[in-house]
Amino acid sequence: MVIEAYSHGQRTFGENYVQELLEKASNPKILSSCPEIKWHFIGHLQKQNVNKLMTVPNLFMLETVDSVKLADKVNSSWQKKGSPERLKVMVQVNTSGEESKHGLLPSETVATVEHIKAKCPSLEFVGLMTIGSFGHDLSQGPNPDFQMLLSLREELCKKLNIPTDQVELSMGMSMDFQHAIEVGSTNVRVGSTIFGERDYSKKPALDKSAADLKATPEVTQAH
Repeated sequence: MVIEAYSHGQRTFGENYVQELLEKASNPKILSSCPEIKWHFIGHLQKQNVNKLMTVPNLFMLETVDSVKLADKVNSSWQKKGSPERLKVMVQVNTSGEESKHGLLPSETVATVEHIKAKCPSLEFVGLMTIGSFGHDLSQGPNPDFQMLLSLREELCKKLNIPTDQVELSMGMSMDFQHAIEVGSTNVRVGSTIFGERDYSKKPALDKSAADLKATPEVTQAH
């Protein structure tokens, strides 16, 4: 399905698991049929998997930097790879405060971005990402997690003197991407709506993915 989506014009795809992303991105059929594909890693990244992630062909962006230590590790690993381009990264924020979600505390966001911009020359900070709580009732108003990411961007841009249009917002998935776009998301991570529900009883096939959709969304999530 990655190749089919690519044939219809989709170029950006995301994956939650390092090993699955490596296998999909290295698949000879995908490599030959999708020369302009851009892979986003959108899952939780453990430090021991950083070097493996850096070997993924056509890796375009890491959306889930959630600590200064992880940023330093990714910066060092990408440097060793010797790529002429900086790796685009987003900082993940836990806007809902749920223990089950990864991401920085909102109060740590500005300092972490400042560290990346000052101390990680091989990384290019491009935006903020959140998952947020599921099942928000829109009759109660806009999703507060999305609102928080918007306000964090405003604070960040003011304190670090960054133009707002240079900080993307990755928020919204299959169940809430339309609302996310309405309130300002620039990237939505749409998986099951396009590719169907993931079957957790077996390893996903290579043709299942997620589209990272630009808003004009860009990420398709690869199952």
